[in-house]
This record gives sequence, structure tokens and C-alpha cells, in this order.
Amino acid sequence: MKLNSDDQTLAESKILLLYILSKVGKPISHNEFLELVSSIVDMNYFYFQQFLLDLLEDNFIFKYIQEDSEIYEITPEGKNAIDLTIDIIPGILKLEVDSKFKENLDTIKDKFSISAEYTPLTDREFSVRCKIVENNITIFDLQAHAGSREQAKNIVENWNNKATEIYPKLLGLLIGE
Repeated sequence: MKLNSDDQTLAESKILLLYILSKVGKPISHNEFLELVSSIVDMNYFYFQQFLLDLLEDNFIFKYIQEDSEIYEITPEGKNAIDLTIDIIPGILKLEVDSKFKENLDTIKDKFSISAEYTPLTDREFSVRCKIVENNITIFDLQAHAGSREQAKNIVENWNNKATEIYPKLLGLLIGE
């Protein structure tokens, strides 16, 4: 996407973001929204941020913080703006968004639902956090201590690759099965 002073192009991009957000139909995190938009249309991070700020300023979208993540959802004003301006988006672009949307949203939701990260406490000690999030609600959150960077990396890698196996086992142990 090339940004220029063409008001039509700027309006089209903002309406496109609103259109994608409306298709999501529920709150979405900043990272998920950025990745979804990037996977559907050619828009770089800086343009995305500027359009997002403009839409926030115009009260077309709403932002709040939930569990250390910025969450976005469309406002009634944003829905009304889409209804009034949807014709600005060229039909071929709208068709492209519609065809890529579902597949890309599912892939991104899966990617963001399981996460793990580690942070150093000292040179030799690390805190590791493993999470599972569904529909922007944390259903599992585990924080553990690792005695080395290598151990912390292994925990993160195992969680990211095997969380669907590990979580049921941990849950079973916790509830006494």
C-alpha cells in the first residue's frame, strides 16, 4: 500500500479496517488485528497504526486493556460508518477480504491462543509464563521458575509445541483425576 494525500485512498483504508473489524464480530487484540489485516491486504505497520489512531479519535472503534493486551472492538458509530460508506471499498478488494478472512482469522486465533515467554530475574534465574487464551479470556495461566536460560527456552518451546497435550494432564492432576 502506498500512502499519498489522495483522500479517497485514506478513506478506503480506514473503511477497510472497520470492515475487517466488523467481520471479526467480537473484541480482538492489537496483535491479532494487525496480523489479520496484514494477512489480507498490503498495509504496513505504520499506516495501520495511523489509521487505527484516526478511527479511535473519531470514535469508530473502542480500545481497552485486558490482561496486559490492547483490545479493539467496533462502536455503533463505526458500524454506522460502514453502512454509509461500504461502497468506497472496490468490489475486487472486498471480495479478496471476504475470501481470505475466515481462514486467516482462524489461523491467527490459534496462534495467539497458546503463548509462553520467559523473562530474566538474574543472570541464572528466569521466570516462565505459559498461557492459554480463548475469546480474550485467559483459561490457563502458569508461572514457573527456571534455573537456566536453556531450561526456560525448553519450557517455552515445549509449551508452544505441546500445550494441547500438557494442559489436560496438568488440569487432571490439579482436579485429582
